[in-house]
Amino acid sequence: MDPDIRGHRLIQAGAFLFLLGLLIGFVIPATTNPRMALSSHLEGVMNGMLLMVLGLLWDRLRLGEGALHALFALAVFGTFANVVATLLAAVWGAGAAMPIAAGSFEGSPLQEAVIMILLGTLSLAMVAALVLVLLGLRRPS
Repeated sequence: MDPDIRGHRLIQAGAFLFLLGLLIGFVIPATTNPRMALSSHLEGVMNGMLLMVLGLLWDRLRLGEGALHALFALAVFGTFANVVATLLAAVWGAGAAMPIAAGSFEGSPLQEAVIMILLGTLSLAMVAALVLVLLGLRRPS
């Protein structure tokens, strides 16, 4: 992908994720676990804003090409995986790894494994992405 377009693509992805979060808000009552669906709604809105902000500051990041590529991939994966994990937990009535949002709901072992894998990988991706952002902002442009 053309390096100059990545910031714009992040803004587009963020706007899409924000919209997805808003749409999830409409289906909250229809899910198996509405409280987890509310979490998914909030994750979509907040992560959408995160991607849009990252897209707006993209040109200020002072990183090598490889680090910029990694940051883009980590940020997009982490934000979308967050919404997917919480939405799956809401629909399945799963999410034992998130007891505050899931309450007493617990899915099948396979469902719980899918959610745990998503949560684990997205957590690492988001930490790595934000470390790269901080490194990229260490010097003024």
